[in-house]
Amino acid sequence: TKHHDGFCNFDTKLTGYKITSPESPYRKDIVRQLAGACRAGGLKWGIYYSQPDWHHPDYRTETHGRYIQYLHGQVRELLSNYGRVDIIFFDGLGGKAEDWDAPDLFKMIRGLQPRVIINNRCGLPGDYDTPEQRIGRMQTDRPWETCMTIGDQWAWKPDDRIKSKKECIQTLVKVVGGDGNFLFNVGPMPDGRIEPRQVERLREMGDWLAKYGESIYGTRGGPFPRGDWGVATWRGDRIYVHLLDPSLDAVRLPAIARKIDRSRLLTGGSVTVRQNVDSIEILIPAAQRQEIDTIVELRLGK
Repeated sequence: TKHHDGFCNFDTKLTGYKITSPESPYRKDIVRQLAGACRAGGLKWGIYYSQPDWHHPDYRTETHGRYIQYLHGQVRELLSNYGRVDIIFFDGLGGKAEDWDAPDLFKMIRGLQPRVIINNRCGLPGDYDTPEQRIGRMQTDRPWETCMTIGDQWAWKPDDRIKSKKECIQTLVKVVGGDGNFLFNVGPMPDGRIEPRQVERLREMGDWLAKYGESIYGTRGGPFPRGDWGVATWRGDRIYVHLLDPSLDAVRLPAIARKIDRSRLLTGGSVTVRQNVDSIEILIPAAQRQEIDTIVELRLGK
């Protein structure tokens, strides 16, 4: 809706520095279009709003209080004029709660949109953490989300280095194995298209998830801590062990209280699983180890 440069991509009434201005070549409220498109497609709708504003004359001056009023007014517009909002993502660049009068801001937000999820970048903890350009630590007691780009930066640029298929999928797996969510950014080109290289990578990830998504979607991280060997995810009576290092002949994991009734290699082939009171040992023949992720499903007894 607004990045640090202060330009507003919605029809705010509080400034003329906006996409619907007569001076803008576009003159349409793209935020409203996106909100409508998401709802039509059955997707939840969220907004990004940058508190820093390099364009506003009162920002970080002796009259910063006026800027705070402007910020609160714009958030009120966004949460009042575009229907239900599921997530609001602030981007305070290390700002403190007093920089934005965050307690009053959050009170207003909760009053307008009681079910909205707020991130942790407005000087208050909010509802979840947002480590950026790195995989967050394993954390099962509070929601978190790794925010990462498919290239080297958030905006699109020609000839950017695009992450490999292996890097993309293994990052997703490591995030989910740490009990996190993965926000994976693609930057549109100036004409609105997604660059073909990025499209190809996303399709490769989609193809992989079409085969092995049961080990990712609807799972939690654990029960084993992440390690050099890989990660684990679980759902109900099933544990999915993601072996990310194909050079390992065997993997020894901590013991669990429940008995393993059955095991299978989700990626195809045979697997040997030995469980005792001290550990769980997994052995996979070299020919059946995958370069990206060898997935072992463990089914637990009652």
